[in-house]
Amino acid sequence: MGKCFCDYRFLFLLVVLPFIYIQIRLFATQSQYADRLTDAIEAETHCIRQTRLLIDQISMQQGRILSLEEERKRQDQECAQLRALVQDLERKGVEKLVGDVQVPVAAVVVMACNRADYLDRTVKSILKYQTPIASRYPLFISQDGSDPHVKSKGLSYDQLTYMQHLDYEPVHTERPGELIAYYKIARHYKWALDQLFYKHKFSRVIILEDDMEIAPDFFDYFEAGAALLDRDKSIMAISSWNDNGQRQFVDDPYMLYRSDFFPGLGWMLSRSTWDELSPKWPKAYWDDWLRLKENHRGRQFIRPEVCRTYNFGEHGSSMGQFFKQYLEPIKLNDVQVDWKSMDLSYLEQDKYVKQIAGLLRKATPVDGSNAILKTNNIGGDIRILYRDQSDFENVARQFGIFEEWKDGIPRTAYKGVVVFRYQTQKRVFLVSPESVQQLGI
Repeated sequence: MGKCFCDYRFLFLLVVLPFIYIQIRLFATQSQYADRLTDAIEAETHCIRQTRLLIDQISMQQGRILSLEEERKRQDQECAQLRALVQDLERKGVEKLVGDVQVPVAAVVVMACNRADYLDRTVKSILKYQTPIASRYPLFISQDGSDPHVKSKGLSYDQLTYMQHLDYEPVHTERPGELIAYYKIARHYKWALDQLFYKHKFSRVIILEDDMEIAPDFFDYFEAGAALLDRDKSIMAISSWNDNGQRQFVDDPYMLYRSDFFPGLGWMLSRSTWDELSPKWPKAYWDDWLRLKENHRGRQFIRPEVCRTYNFGEHGSSMGQFFKQYLEPIKLNDVQVDWKSMDLSYLEQDKYVKQIAGLLRKATPVDGSNAILKTNNIGGDIRILYRDQSDFENVARQFGIFEEWKDGIPRTAYKGVVVFRYQTQKRVFLVSPESVQQLGI
């Protein structure tokens, strides 16, 4: 019996040992497969990472290819435009814009976009007075965009040079609801002025818009202004515009003023001033930007009493804003003033302060309430003291002049003083408390 039990244990051992061996082999094999599977997973993960990296690189290259294609298209268009411009220059025989004898006073540029009919009216007005003195005032049209009618009109004139600004960069407005047009206008102005000052090397530029007519003495006026601009560095620009230049508020075509408020609408600046402005030119609203104190930095602008430009553009980027009330009634000067014989030294900073203070001292003080009634009863010049912006707006509303302020400065103001005519020759001075202190009246 014992012998049988031993035999069973031996048989059992013979059975178990192979089973254990098989299990060990299976475990070893599973471990190998597990290691291989882990290696395979890691390899797959690495492959996926490499694939994604490759896809990203391909996407980047595709983006660069698209960008290069856009750049090539842009350059092709610009080259075509340059070829057309060269052909136009050769056809007109104006390779030399500066004559052998006369150095230009200033280049004149008309800023245009998509109003061919307005542009034609403007150019005809300019050529009427510019043609006899073309070498002293080389004329340019600068078109923003590719409106075919404006381009055709610009290239049709033999007396001027056509430029085209092609801007393909997307516009991103800074505030919701803003018009893209104001951003594109600012870009166009910078491009055109860079071209005229840095490529064509002009020392001064007169900027007009495509909805303006000019006065008979427009060019003589700016020639006199150029001399002032050169010798008095407290003058930032010369303007042909008076915001309060409506017929009922002007009388003397010989009278000029200094102003802390940039008028625009037909103005001249020098290259040295553009050197300062060009690097920091704003993205939009360039005219209001020039009205900020941080940009004009205490310098003033020369403006006439009677406008040397007339703005007929009821339809445009500003949607005819204020046109009927403020622009349509503007008086365009019709007197041929001999500016060369005029002594304009009174406009120099030190002399002008004394002159304006003297005029204010002679003016009769009047209270701002019922200002028109009181003004009607006084024969000579009057001055009205306003306390603050709200008070100024109330008095301005009574007379019908501009009420608007920018950066603490009323339109046309010099040291807070706004002057306009009332009942033909009578002058009305609106004066702030700061004006009284600064001018010592």
